[in-house]
Amino acid sequence: MREAVFIKKNKEKWKYYEDHRTKNPDELSEQFIELTDDLSYARTFYPDSPVTRYLNTLATRFHQKIYANRKEKSNRFVQFWAYELPFLFYQSHRTLLYAFLFFFAATVLGVISTLYDESFVRLILGDRYVNMTLENIQRGDPMAVYKSEQMTVSFLTITINNVRVAFAAFVYGIALSVGTVYVLFQNGVMLGAFFTFLYQQGVIRAALLTVWIHGTLEISAIIIAGCAGLTIGNSILFPKTYSRLESFQRGARQGMKIAIGLVPIFITAGFLEGFVTRQPLYPAVSILIIAASAFFIGWYFVWYPIQLNRRATLRLPQS
Repeated sequence: MREAVFIKKNKEKWKYYEDHRTKNPDELSEQFIELTDDLSYARTFYPDSPVTRYLNTLATRFHQKIYANRKEKSNRFVQFWAYELPFLFYQSHRTLLYAFLFFFAATVLGVISTLYDESFVRLILGDRYVNMTLENIQRGDPMAVYKSEQMTVSFLTITINNVRVAFAAFVYGIALSVGTVYVLFQNGVMLGAFFTFLYQQGVIRAALLTVWIHGTLEISAIIIAGCAGLTIGNSILFPKTYSRLESFQRGARQGMKIAIGLVPIFITAGFLEGFVTRQPLYPAVSILIIAASAFFIGWYFVWYPIQLNRRATLRLPQS
């Protein structure tokens, strides 16, 4: 059977299975068997086709629904963080890479621009912030800005601001991803200009050990929020086999789940910046916090989704 005929014959069935999740165990099992049969056929005759990857993803979702023991509603919270969100990130890894590359390129641009133009940092960060930082450096406390507010107020202010930036990166994806790229670009340039400025002032070591205590989670979350925004924009630009409206609805749901997954990260980053960053820590303690944060981001958003998908795929019937 030609691939086009195979798709035309079954696409309505696949779409129905995807959009109408039955709660009947017997019906769910029958649908799963049909999907795995189609997947085995596709693996045999169209091993490198997008339809094979699509069926693999769809069958994996059904597999998780059957065997992940989601019978109790009280377990829904755990299942979302342990299975649903990681699977979603596995499907979004390429988009996450694009968000990182946009941000990284903007950071490099910020570094180069600050190195070759002394006025650039004032254009990006503002005269008030630059002058305040220079005064703090002269007093011998370059990171005094993190001690300027009462801790609880600082925590709340920082967390709300981080959520605002992430929400902007997510929602602006509606503008065909252009708005999301702008938010990533803006924050990347600011980051590059900020650290280059501190390097020029000879306080880069203190800056790195202080800022990245909270910045590791904060910057990672902005990039991930960018991934959520690009997911929405790409769903409009590239609807694939769906109508543009349906593709947008699917992309919006997927992007929203990614954005929800960032809430604990922003709360933790706000706590670190509001309560921990201002404390006089030994360098080893700062490095430990930074390393633990980086490890968590790499594990939960990259390594764990890959391993989870691999284990689920291995349990599926092979052709």
